[in-house]
Amino acid sequence: QLQLVESGGGLVQPGGSLRLSCAASGFTLNYYAIGWFRQAPGKEREGVSCISSSTGSTNYLDSVKGRFTISRDNAKNTVYLQIDTLKPEDTAVYYCAARSYSCSAYPNYDYWGQGTQVTVSS
Repeated sequence: QLQLVESGGGLVQPGGSLRLSCAASGFTLNYYAIGWFRQAPGKEREGVSCISSSTGSTNYLDSVKGRFTISRDNAKNTVYLQIDTLKPEDTAVYYCAARSYSCSAYPNYDYWGQGTQVTVSS
């Protein structure tokens, strides 16, 4: 069974950090581009970052550049999203998703995780 599982979310104060993990089972992540998306209450899901499979190139939503870092550990079959300098507007459910080779816009991904909640509040 092909599955993606996110973890690492939680409640954090503004300015804090979290590292989200996206672990795959049933398939090998290094053949897939992995995107991170988020959805805040009442808003549409948006892409925040993606890492391709072939070149490992990355891209980021403008509002998170310099604060979010995506990386992959093929040995652990896991992709990470390091989130620093968190802001209240980062509050959302964060999802990871996989598609073959290259990054794409939402919703053009084949496999989705169940999401992990990130709440930024003092």
